[in-house]
Amino acid sequence: MKRKQHIEIPPKIILLILSGICIVFMIITMVFSKSVPFLNQICGIVLVPMERGIDSVGDWVNDRFEDIKESKRLRQNNKELQEKVDELRQQVRSLESDQSELDTLRELYKLDQKYESYSKVGARIIATDNSNWYNTFTIDKGSKDGITVDMNVIAGDGLVGIVYSVGNHYAKVRSIIDDTSFVSAMFSTSADNCIVNGDLKSIEDGFITVDHINKDAKINEGDELVTSNVSSKFLPGITIGYISDIELDSNSLTKSGKVTPAVDFKHLEEVLVITKLKETGEEPELTAPKAQDDASGDADRKNQDDASGEAGDRKRNDAGTKEE
Repeated sequence: MKRKQHIEIPPKIILLILSGICIVFMIITMVFSKSVPFLNQICGIVLVPMERGIDSVGDWVNDRFEDIKESKRLRQNNKELQEKVDELRQQVRSLESDQSELDTLRELYKLDQKYESYSKVGARIIATDNSNWYNTFTIDKGSKDGITVDMNVIAGDGLVGIVYSVGNHYAKVRSIIDDTSFVSAMFSTSADNCIVNGDLKSIEDGFITVDHINKDAKINEGDELVTSNVSSKFLPGITIGYISDIELDSNSLTKSGKVTPAVDFKHLEEVLVITKLKETGEEPELTAPKAQDDASGDADRKNQDDASGEAGDRKRNDAGTKEE
């Protein structure tokens, strides 16, 4: 058996047909209403319900058109509001960036006042290595701006590091947290000397290490460490950080501990380069490796002290030290 095809008539066609029938009846009524009186009654019975239905359909269609117009209007309003929200968010981000930059400049100004006796050049960090820490980085000032090797770099509340390489319009800086960094330091409270060592592993926990502290040094937890007068490359009195976890070494002659740096080495943007070099009467060393090569046959200072057992007999200003 063949299945009967089901024919569907679109609603628009049905509406047109009904409208056509209504129009025909209306014409007939107008033409023949006087000659055929009962025709008015028939047309009234047929047309009135149809007219009501058509009116209802018309009202529904009109409502749908109004809904569509309202929907378009709401979408347009929503788009405009979203654009305003995006613009406001951008303004907030811009204000936050400006506030951060302002805070950084305030810190640098405060630092500039703290070490006002030293002339300085402001610089922006433009590159760093792949580390999460600013242990070595590049600044946007170079020899054309008066920058030379061995100039000290500061930011935050104290010492960042030292310039170890210079180009015409850039310079590279090695910070005190770098594994190759050794800084002759002293306690601001007692003037006892010590060595601050860079350590990229321990800085993950927020500290670097300090050793070669005389066992009789009068020091306490939280005491400030600054660059030493006998440092061969660092200018004296620059804040390095604050000591904690002081312990007596196994040789019973020296102490060691942890240093919390005065600088946030994860969030550096702007620095100050002190344009004055430490006056030692010696020829400047270009890099830390060369300083190590020029040790004139001397053993590593730390090993020499441990071997001799005399912690207070070190020569920190010797040109052959590993200090930056």
